[in-house]
Amino acid sequence: MKLAPHLHRIGNDIVAAYLVVTDDGVTVVDAGLPGHWKDLVRELEGLGLSPADVKGVVLTHGDSDHIGFAERLRRDHGVPVYVHEADAERARTGEKPKVSTGPMKLGPTLGFFTYALRKRAMPTTYVSEVVEVHDGDVLDLPGSPVIVGMPGHSPGSIAVHIPVADAVFVGDALTTRHVLTGREGIQPAPFTDDPAEALTSLEHLAGLQASWVLPGHGAPWKGSPADVAAAVRAGAA
Repeated sequence: MKLAPHLHRIGNDIVAAYLVVTDDGVTVVDAGLPGHWKDLVRELEGLGLSPADVKGVVLTHGDSDHIGFAERLRRDHGVPVYVHEADAERARTGEKPKVSTGPMKLGPTLGFFTYALRKRAMPTTYVSEVVEVHDGDVLDLPGSPVIVGMPGHSPGSIAVHIPVADAVFVGDALTTRHVLTGREGIQPAPFTDDPAEALTSLEHLAGLQASWVLPGHGAPWKGSPADVAAAVRAGAA
């Protein structure tokens, strides 16, 4: 689905991934679930492109519902997969702490896990090789993605700022639809390692200039990163 010039989304409000399309090729931000591969290929074909045009995958963090087809792109098409050094082990092995899920409602929770299974979430395909990135890095990929450290949801959570797309991709630093309650609107994401640190990290969005704030779960949000971050903090308080 085309959101704006250079900016496309695959998946849906349950789990989403994004494409930034430029004359130099495609940067994929997050890789959803393995079953989103067909969505990726279909979106690329609609643009007259193929997986060969993807120059890199940037993961906002290493959780299983964000690494989906990353290994397939890496293994079959030689596409490098970038992840923050603090989440590299999580992306390679799935090793992570157990955290509280927080509030849940039966319908939305079943819907989330049913969708995940339909998109072949199990077994998880981890990423054998990753390129580690750090806060402040500017990657040599289409759109020149800027890495913004957002620790909290996981130690290596990041936002990805791509000015040519007028967008900030925030992964699970926040959500616009809680996958376990179905509640819509800007709010903290569930399954967060350190909720207090995640709220503090939202301050890192304040200086970014963009019209789109794009989470891994929930509808794309049209608004400034600073306003979105303030709304999440106010709701959490």
